Amino acid sequence: MHDENDPSRLTEDEKKLFEDLMPEDLDEILDSGVNRRHFLKLVTLAGGGMLAAQSAVAEQLLTKPLSSSPTELSSATIENGVTVSLKVNGTTQKLVVDSRMTLLDTLRERLELTGSKKGCDHGQCGACTVLVNGQRVLSCLTLAASCEGKRVQTVEGLAQGTTLHPMQAAFLKHDGFQCGFCTPGQLCSAVALIEEAKNGHASYVTEAIRKQPAPVQLSNEEIRERMSGNICRCGAYPNIVAAIQEVHSGKPVEQTFNFSA
Repeated sequence: MHDENDPSRLTEDEKKLFEDLMPEDLDEILDSGVNRRHFLKLVTLAGGGMLAAQSAVAEQLLTKPLSSSPTELSSATIENGVTVSLKVNGTTQKLVVDSRMTLLDTLRERLELTGSKKGCDHGQCGACTVLVNGQRVLSCLTLAASCEGKRVQTVEGLAQGTTLHPMQAAFLKHDGFQCGFCTPGQLCSAVALIEEAKNGHASYVTEAIRKQPAPVQLSNEEIRERMSGNICRCGAYPNIVAAIQEVHSGKPVEQTFNFSA
């Protein structure tokens, strides 16, 4: 039951606004309130000039507090609900999710860890890469329920307080990002890559894999192959390779810039 004095409760004008502009979300909004996704969609519509006729109502909505965290939901209010307990960035989280909910949606929608990005949502771009028990996974293809009792690390958990992870610092030094959308997945993938090489895991381009019990020395070709699942539409690949090589080798990598004559 909704509290009549709840500041996030919608007025009739606000309900009409959502009914006109976001009819596909209306039932969810009336049931659980305006969440981050609804808010961003409304901001997008405002930026596109689609709220001119209802500007006063829209302004009122955009200054309201978002509805309370959905982590308070119970199995009775979620279809196919299951209870999942996992440790995310060092903190134990116990929540009820739909058994079909992906780890990516759980992180973003339920735990508000929006660093991991939903790019293709088909496991092809790598923007959603996170670490589960130290291994990189595509969180858009991983069910949250399958992570019961496991450790999950996202890009938000790489730094220690205000001290950046060495990989983050190297990405900054070598301009390993431009728009930044793929960067969280690139970073998590790169951190896991370093550990894989230390443990002697071979890649498609590793030579003499049958004689490879020791850590793999990463050439630039090795790094490119091992990072091939992470797509950067901006094309910052040489910078990303340089950043990873610097962390791997522990030695400064010269920054080279090629300009057209």
